[in-house]
Amino acid sequence: MDASGTAKAVVDNPVVDREAWREARLRLLELEKQETRLRDTVRAARQALPWIKVEAEYRFDTRSGRQDLRGLFDGRSQLLVYHFMFGPDWDEGCIGCSFFCDHIEGALPHLNNHDVTWVAVSRAPLSKIETYRQRMGWSFPWVSSFGSAFNYDYGVSFSDQERASGSVHYNYRQVETDQIANEEHGMSSFYLNPTGEIFHTYSTYGRGGEEVCGTLMLLDRAPLGRNETSTMSFLKRHDEYEGKADTAAPSCCR
Repeated sequence: MDASGTAKAVVDNPVVDREAWREARLRLLELEKQETRLRDTVRAARQALPWIKVEAEYRFDTRSGRQDLRGLFDGRSQLLVYHFMFGPDWDEGCIGCSFFCDHIEGALPHLNNHDVTWVAVSRAPLSKIETYRQRMGWSFPWVSSFGSAFNYDYGVSFSDQERASGSVHYNYRQVETDQIANEEHGMSSFYLNPTGEIFHTYSTYGRGGEEVCGTLMLLDRAPLGRNETSTMSFLKRHDEYEGKADTAAPSCCR
C-alpha cells in the first residue's frame, strides 16, 4: 500500500485480440443488464415500503434559528436526511461522510425542483458544524441535533447504557460495540402530507447509500477499480490529499 492508502495493484488481466475481448464484454453486458433489472426491482420495493407516522417532536439548531423537523422540509413535501458522523466532542467530521457530501452540492437544484429537500444532521454543536463547513467549502443545509433524541431514534448514535451492554442495534442487526463508532452514518427519508403529518418512509445504513457517491461508481469503471485494502481505505478529506500528513481516522462505511 502506498502513502495515499491505495493498494498496490497486481495486474494480471489476459491480453487478447479484439474478437475475444468482444465476446468477454458481451458476457459482462448480460450481467450488467441483470444488475439494472435488479436495481429497478429494488427501487420499486423501496417505494412500496409501509410508512411510520412520526409522533416525536425534535428540535434542531440551524443557521436561521431553532426549527422542528417540519421546518427542515423547507416548504417541500419530501425530505432526505443524511446522518453525518460528527460527534459533540469531535474536532472535524468523518472522512467517509465528508466524501459522501462532496457529491451533494451539484444535485441540490435538481432535488429541490423535484420537491425534495436534502439536509445533513449531526450531533456536533452548530458552531463546530459551521467551522468545518467553511473549511470544506460547502453550502448545503446542515443542522445540529445536539440535545435531541433524533440521532438515537434513527439508529446512528448510541447511549452509554447501550454501549455498556456490549452491542448496539445498527443497520437492522446487533453489532458489537468494538466494531462500531460512537456515531454512525446513514440516510433517512420523510414525507410531509398536506395536513402537516410527517412519515418516516425509509432509512439505509452501512454501504446502503454507496450509489450516491459518483466517484466510487466511476472508479468501478476504471482499469484498477477501487484498488483498496479495506472499504474506502484510500480516502482523505478533499483538502488533505496534497501537502498534509496522512490521517489515521477511519472511513465511516461498513
